Amino acid sequence: MFKLNQRGDDLRFPPVELASPEGLLAVGGDLRTERLLEAYRHGIFPWYNDDQPILWWSPDPRAVLFPDKLHISRSLKRTLRLGGFTVTLDTRFCDVMQGCAGPRLQYPEGGTWITAAMVEAYVTLHELGYAHSVETWREGQLVGGLYGVALGGIFFGESMFTRVPDASKVALVSLMRQLQTWGFRIFDCQQSSRHIKLLGAEEIPRHEFLDHLTKALTLPDRCGRWKFDRD
Repeated sequence: MFKLNQRGDDLRFPPVELASPEGLLAVGGDLRTERLLEAYRHGIFPWYNDDQPILWWSPDPRAVLFPDKLHISRSLKRTLRLGGFTVTLDTRFCDVMQGCAGPRLQYPEGGTWITAAMVEAYVTLHELGYAHSVETWREGQLVGGLYGVALGGIFFGESMFTRVPDASKVALVSLMRQLQTWGFRIFDCQQSSRHIKLLGAEEIPRHEFLDHLTKALTLPDRCGRWKFDRD
């Protein structure tokens, strides 16, 4: 297994083709901004528990959502019309991360992989305009959301949470519609799940994902705090 240095300016990762069958590519290093951005630009992301060193992944196949292939069920369309939700962008990034880390309906034991170090690193990315959050509100309460990293024309979805049914789906649909308006090419889901498959996610080979990534990175970064277009 490839081991990264925690110190020094060498931020290079090994070729993703050297990842294990499970997708594990490297171990160690740190979560400094430059390393995280280098990782995402090569289709690599960190995922590890509090009692582990930093683990870097590039799974094959890769789960993705294409904005023009988003599937919205009849019941979800009704929720979007009548659910009483309000959705915002980049207003409570840290709270969304904490919501993803804490107990959730689908993971009552909590998401322990979102460590304090991860929160600190991604809050820094947010302050620099690379990481973004979507917040779903009902009656003034934060009831769901998601966060991730945007580079060029790709959004790397990291995690989502919901405290009432459909709140995270409403956040995702709202974001996907906005990304399509902005010309984003792809939403990276990292790994497949029943939840995202119902929304139209599909698995593609890693090499195909990297082709999409390369093309998406030719587009300019949309840095800064995001807001939904008025229409």
